[in-house]
Amino acid sequence: MSFRFRASACVCFALWSMVAAAGDAEPSFQIWLNPGFLSYHSDRSQDYREGNIGFGAEAVFAPDHGFFAGTFLNSDDVRSRYGMYQWRPLHWQLKTVSVSGGLVAGLMDGYPRNDRGWFFGALPVFFFEGERLGANFVIVPRSDSDHWLVALQLKLRVQ
Repeated sequence: MSFRFRASACVCFALWSMVAAAGDAEPSFQIWLNPGFLSYHSDRSQDYREGNIGFGAEAVFAPDHGFFAGTFLNSDDVRSRYGMYQWRPLHWQLKTVSVSGGLVAGLMDGYPRNDRGWFFGALPVFFFEGERLGANFVIVPRSDSDHWLVALQLKLRVQ
């Protein structure tokens, strides 16, 4: 399957989700910006980069749906790019912080196990969002080893 086909499918899916979400009871379009990720790898014997600096933007177009895209220096110290749909079906309110959980799914590149090319991935994620500041907590399990990682993405709401 070609990259163009996969990218087109992701864009179509995201647009379809926006249209489907238009009828949600609590419309609240939000734009968030982030400076990349902080990551923690369970395999401490490797020299992984854990300050994964970059730039990303996130659009939340309904309580259960969003999309984010960006670029960062990954744990192998190589530039990665990503575009992912967010599905957030779980919601909690902790005082002034909204917490939601779900999955992100989309395309990413820059990793050696995929010849640094584009690949599809889906990951569990939790979103913590205040009025202006927030954080995304991503869990990355690995099926090919005992190695796993968690990533924290801090973000600033600009709309």
